[in-house]
Amino acid sequence: MATAGKPLGRVEGLSTDGLVARLRESYDFGAAERDTHTKEPWKVAERAAFLDRLKAEGCQRLLEIGAGTGQDSLFFQEQGLTVVATDLSPQMVERCLAKGLDARVMDFWQLDFPPASFDAVYALNCLLHVPNAQLPEVLACIRAVLRPGGLFFMGVYGGDGHEGVDEADNHRPPRFFSWRTDEQIQAFARATFHVEDFHVAQAGAHRSQCLILRA
Repeated sequence: MATAGKPLGRVEGLSTDGLVARLRESYDFGAAERDTHTKEPWKVAERAAFLDRLKAEGCQRLLEIGAGTGQDSLFFQEQGLTVVATDLSPQMVERCLAKGLDARVMDFWQLDFPPASFDAVYALNCLLHVPNAQLPEVLACIRAVLRPGGLFFMGVYGGDGHEGVDEADNHRPPRFFSWRTDEQIQAFARATFHVEDFHVAQAGAHRSQCLILRA
């Protein structure tokens, strides 16, 4: 992640295609190292709580966006769900495929599935790479692939409302981040979904904002 307290530069004139290409290069760069990460306890707890909710509602088909190396998708698959993992990084998707997952190279803006294909969507720490100006479009794309009444877990790191490229980022090229306030992220979510729950899993310079949303 970006270094807390470092100023974020502005992105001027960066198109959606340009942003996706930049993120793809960054995450291809970091794929091997990320596959060695151990899940932080709060992430494990949030994932387990969402699984409990899915089981209680009889959900079967789950889409993970920003799946990275597939650790969370594999967890859900091993718990009996039918899982599709997507990520914009081909290197990340290769690692998902090696774990036996149905994995596709796909970005947030182009979820190439028929409408209402999934009972649930899971997205942890990927939508913080979407600029505020484009987040409504991305959330609408996610809503379209969910069945009516379907569930969406969205977890992001929040902050003071700044967005831009963090030049101190340890990925190359440095990534774009939008550090939304609690109020901002909830307002964006409410415009497309019903917010069933919002809480901060851990506080700090970059707060772990967790939302359960319903289509």
